[in-house]
Amino acid sequence: MSRVAEDLLDSPEMEPYVNLAVAMVKGEKVDSALKELAVLPLEKRYTWRVASALKWAFADFDSTNVEANGKTLAPEDQKKLLELLEHRPLQICLFLSALIGQKEMEALMILALRNARVVAEHSG
Repeated sequence: MSRVAEDLLDSPEMEPYVNLAVAMVKGEKVDSALKELAVLPLEKRYTWRVASALKWAFADFDSTNVEANGKTLAPEDQKKLLELLEHRPLQICLFLSALIGQKEMEALMILALRNARVVAEHSG
């Protein structure tokens, strides 16, 4: 586990989630842990942290810059970058599936793929 992940796990915002995980592992009732989560404001929730990170990650997205990088990266740097991104599509699908359900996630991803295809066709 990375130091950043350890810091996040140790943060006060993660305490209710740790309590839930501990109750689940011990086979205890999770009602009190879920109640603890239910009163958290949106901005203190795990899902908000993930969604906010994505918002800021793509706030200045520019496909021209990405394409230019793709053409100019050294092969070892491109490999390193692709390894960093390898599991992100699966993770966003799992995140959305857990949040909104499997069917809704699939519909959203299919729509995103269609839109990406349209944008690519019009920009190329």
